[in-house]
Amino acid sequence: MTNLFTRMKDAVVADFHELLDQKEEKHPMAHLNQHIRNCENEVKKLEILIEKQYKIKQSYQRELKQAEFMLDKRRRQMALAEKMSETELYEEAKVEADQYQVRVDQLSKLNDSTTTQIEEIELKYSDMQHQLKNLYVKRLELRGRENIARVHKGINKVLQTDSFDHSHSKFAEAEDYIERLERQVKTDERRYTLDARFSELEKRDLISK
Repeated sequence: MTNLFTRMKDAVVADFHELLDQKEEKHPMAHLNQHIRNCENEVKKLEILIEKQYKIKQSYQRELKQAEFMLDKRRRQMALAEKMSETELYEEAKVEADQYQVRVDQLSKLNDSTTTQIEEIELKYSDMQHQLKNLYVKRLELRGRENIARVHKGINKVLQTDSFDHSHSKFAEAEDYIERLERQVKTDERRYTLDARFSELEKRDLISK
């Protein structure tokens, strides 16, 4: 039974939220909020891509550093082999040195290219952030204008109806009621005073008899 009531409650709540969503969808501010959320999602996607590009650049730099280390090592070995007249070792070291040189050149270009690309997307990312901030400010402005418009609409609605005239009539009715009460009190006081005077007079008349 508890589960049944829980499901019924959840169904009612879901229907209620659906109605609210439908109502909000018809409001222009709801469309603006959705647009801003979409922009926020795009900025977040760009953040992820920029972070990924930084990691790629770090990988290039790591590979470049290793290639430069091996190139320097093979060149020193070439010099040693040449000094010791080890022609075969010299040739083997030269082959690998040439290969490392190609790798160093390739990785240097990739690293430089990636640095330039990151600088470009960082500028675009900064521009997107400013644009998003402008949207936030514009939304705040529109919310303020909407609220002021609603206030004026409410004021005009009250002023254009007979609410205040109705209030005046209510005050008049209350004032009339109080005046009737006051007259009744005065009448009762006079009646009481008159009856008291006659009562005293009757007592005196009885005594005189």
